Formats: sequence, structure tokens, C-alpha cells
Amino acid sequence: GRIAIHTGESRWITGEIARDMAHGLRASHDAVIVGIGTALADDPALTCRLPGMAAASPLRIIIDGRLRLALTSQLVISAHKVPTWLVTLPHGDGPRRRAYEDCGIEIIEVAEDADGNLDVRVALAEMGRRGLTRVMLEGGGQLAGAMLQYDLVDRISWFRAPRIIGGDGIAAAAPFGIDGLAQTPSFMRESVAEAGDDLLETYIR
Repeated sequence: GRIAIHTGESRWITGEIARDMAHGLRASHDAVIVGIGTALADDPALTCRLPGMAAASPLRIIIDGRLRLALTSQLVISAHKVPTWLVTLPHGDGPRRRAYEDCGIEIIEVAEDADGNLDVRVALAEMGRRGLTRVMLEGGGQLAGAMLQYDLVDRISWFRAPRIIGGDGIAAAAPFGIDGLAQTPSFMRESVAEAGDDLLETYIR
């Protein structure tokens, strides 16, 4: 249940076969989403890098309420080649917003929730309105926790490595207000597949 050690190091918890399978999952979705924490920590490209499948790379979406994404990040510098949306709160820094747009990023404004954070329910509704039907949340823990809190997760593809990371590691889902077992989101295991030395477990609602 950990996606990095306490320093943020995560490359690589799982092996090459599992990573290739994750690229295949990207290619099977309309879009892949990450939160700003993952974007800043990992500087991901979020493309499908399987041989011959670059054209199958999905739309990339970054949830970034405060426009913190680095203008030198892979997501920004490749936005003219791979469609990229940045979902943010209204009334952000105007010049920085224009810089993103000049780089090819589409800015989508979404209202905040009761806690002052970007409302992921409104964000997903807007994605649906724009025609997306299969959206893959790739990271990180804060965004996963928010999605689980609002019951927005239909399927989990859980890559599990034969490693133990202690309680000081970074959790796959940040705290989201569970006070009793009856409140926990429940899933049914659909399949288990070997991924080299790792496992891919698939769960559905």
C-alpha cells in the first residue's frame, strides 16, 4: 500500500514487465490523470512508450489547483505533441496561465470544494462533458484519497511488488475520513496476473 519510501524515491518499486503493462493500461484509456504532487516529484511524460504504440498515448490531465506545474516539465514541453489539459481553480496567475497556453496546454477551471480544494467531482463531470469515458488515475496519494472519498473509483489496477515499505512510506491513498470499517470503499477482485516478479491485481466495484 505504499507508492514511495519516505524520501519520495519510487523508481523502481516494480519491475520492467509491470511498467510495460502500466503503459498498456495508459493506451487503453481516453486520458491519464495525475495530481500536481506526482507531476512535481516524478516529472512524468505519461505517454505510452511501448514499441510502435506512441500514437496510442492518451490525453494527459494534471490536477493543479495553484498552477504549480513547472514550465520546464516534460508535460509542458511536450504539450504541442501530446494533448494536455491542466485543471485548476479559477482566477489563477494570469501570466503563468498564458505561458501554459502558449506551450499548448488547455486550461480548465473548476470550482473549489467545501475544504477549499479543487473539487474532483466537478472536474470529472467536466471531463465527461468533453467526451471522456475511460479515465485512468495514475497518481498520487492525495488525488487517490479524494477520488475514493467521493466514491469516484470504478476499478483498481494494483501492481504489487514483493517488497515491504514501512509505515513511514508514502501511502497509495492519503487519509480520506474513514472512522469505521463500514465506511471503507469495497471492491471485488476480478483477476490476478503475474507481471514478472510482481502481481497485477484488478478490482471492480
